[in-house]
Order: sequence, then structure tokens, then C-alpha cells
Amino acid sequence: MINLETLKQKNLTLLEAIAGSKAYGTDLPTSDTDIKGIFILPKEEFYGLEYVPQVSDEKNDVVFYEIKRFIELLAKNNPSAIEIFHTAKEDIIYKNPILELIKSEDILSKLCRDTFAGYALTQIKKAKGLKKKIFNPMPKERKSVLDFCYVLPNQNNYQNNEKESISLQKWLKINDYKQENCGLSAVNHIKNTYLLFYHNSDSEIENKAENHFYYKGILKKIDSNEVSLSSIPKGEKPIAYLYFNKEGYTAHCKKHKQYWDWVEKRNDTRYENTLEHGKNYDAKNMMHTFRLLDMAIEILDKKEVIVKRPNREELLKIRSGFFTYEELIEKADQKIEELEKAYQHSTLPDFPNIGKLEKALIEIRQKSYL
Repeated sequence: MINLETLKQKNLTLLEAIAGSKAYGTDLPTSDTDIKGIFILPKEEFYGLEYVPQVSDEKNDVVFYEIKRFIELLAKNNPSAIEIFHTAKEDIIYKNPILELIKSEDILSKLCRDTFAGYALTQIKKAKGLKKKIFNPMPKERKSVLDFCYVLPNQNNYQNNEKESISLQKWLKINDYKQENCGLSAVNHIKNTYLLFYHNSDSEIENKAENHFYYKGILKKIDSNEVSLSSIPKGEKPIAYLYFNKEGYTAHCKKHKQYWDWVEKRNDTRYENTLEHGKNYDAKNMMHTFRLLDMAIEILDKKEVIVKRPNREELLKIRSGFFTYEELIEKADQKIEELEKAYQHSTLPDFPNIGKLEKALIEIRQKSYL
């Protein structure tokens, strides 16, 4: 089984390089060292049943791509793959000369406008998403189905002159009812709408024990995801209609899960930095937005990939939260306009040269498997 340990043990590494903020020159004293690279599967495993496209550590701080997967990413002008391939010499730990078979001119194309800018826009969305999470924290306890139920009193059984739907929780409180004593029966052809019955089981037990019956309640358990239907005795009359906003409940559950998954997995250092600079957006994501847009413009204009950023101070200013979110969005819009102009005037081919990249892949395998 191929893993990070066996890469070096079996001499499978083709490229190992420093990546991330230290490769861009935007690192801080607290920054981790990310490592990315390329490996080649042993001949026997390559021809076997299981292909391993990449190996990494648990935090994805160290990631190595198998040569086939790596060239596939280059052929799509994937920003991460392009950055790895064009890592500055001082950040390369090891590089096998066989990688010289892959030529930069066969990789770079106008496609980078879509891939780099698309990735940059994703970073903007992430920054917006963090802003929403900060301003709209969710309680640990998820809401119940009962919080998404509404009652419309039966026209023959108005209570307290109520003629409009009200929340179930309010309705139960007004009437001093218990949800456990309610019974529901589906209304034919009307989605998520039910006839609502009520039976005070306590008084039945006291006065008519031989004839008493029970409804199942609106929920069998408080954490149920569906309302519960009861067998309604013949002749019983409903006192109201109940509507369960199932779509709203489902959306709430999804949002609640996403929020607490984010809390569990978030980088607390970055989160605290976001709170500290007070702009309520992920400044690191916004920094990468501008880095990617600048790199795309340089590729289109100069046909070169500059991983080590010459505008380090400006990028660190963004990372520090110096600008407001609105200022950064305005700047990003200007960069996108600049990118479009560079795209229109670029002499790069529309797409990478897939034929030459495939030929390089075949040669690398042939020479490695001798």
C-alpha cells in the first residue's frame, strides 16, 4: 500500500516542494509548512487493480499526486498543480530531472482565466460564508419539528377568536394543551397538512377508564423528524388543521449541521484573527483571491507563473484586515475587468496541448519503469 512513508522508502518521489503561504511569501511566524509534490507508482502497482491518485497526511498539509493525476490537473489548468510545477527554485526540496519532459508552454493557456478566477470567486464566497456564520451563530440545540408546525383553527371551533394560523407552540400554550395528547390524521391530496384532534387522556382515565383511548401525539419522540399519525375513533371531530413546514425544517437541519461541522473543523487561529481584525470576513481567503487574480493576469500577459509573490506587503495588508469587505469587493471587480482585458489580448492557446502532455506522461513512465 502506497503512503507517505513508502514514497521515500521505494524512491518514488519525482518532486517535493514547499507550498502554501511559505511558497507565496505571505507566511507569518505562526504559519505551518505545507509540502506538495509528485510521485510515480511502482510498475507492478500501476498495472494492478487499484490506482492511487494521491497520498496525504491527515491534515492535508502534505500532499503528493501520482504523475498521471498531476498531468490531468495540469491539462485542466488547475491552479494548485500549476503552482506546484512552477515552484520557485529556492522552495524545491527535490526534483527529478525526468520532469523536464513536461514543458511549461504545453501547459499554460487561456483556460487559466476560468480556473484561477473561478477559484478566486470561490474564496470570495467562503469569506461571505464566514461573515454570515459570525453574525448568525446557531444554538447548539437544533430546533424541533414542533417549531415548524402551524395551526389553523377549524371554522366551527374558533378559540379566542383566532382566524389566522399561529405557531403550534403558541397554540398549545394558549389552550393549555400538551402535544402528547394530540392526534393527527392526514388530509387527502394536501401535502403536509393534517386534521388535528385533541383528547385529554388524564380526565378520561379518571372518569371513563373503561372507554379511554390515547392519541400518539404530534411527535413520538422530541427528536423525531416526522409528525406522527394516530388512529382516530369514529365520530371524533377535528378542532383545527395543522400544517408542517417540512421544507423549512429540512433546511434548518442542514444549516444547523453545516454550522456545527464548521465550528468543529474551523481553524481556530484564523477564526480568532478574523474576530480580532473586526472586519468579519476571512482575510486569508480574501488575500488568496487577489493572489490568484494577479497570477492569472500575469499568465495571460507574460506567459509566466510567479509563485513567489512580488507584492507580498500588499497581500499581507489584506490578510491583516486593513480593508473593509466592501473595499475588497470593489478592488476584486477591478481586477476581474483587468483579467478580461488580458484574456482578450493574450496570445496563449485556448487550451493546453493535451497531446504533448500525454506524450510526456508516457515517456516518464517508460523511462521510470526501465
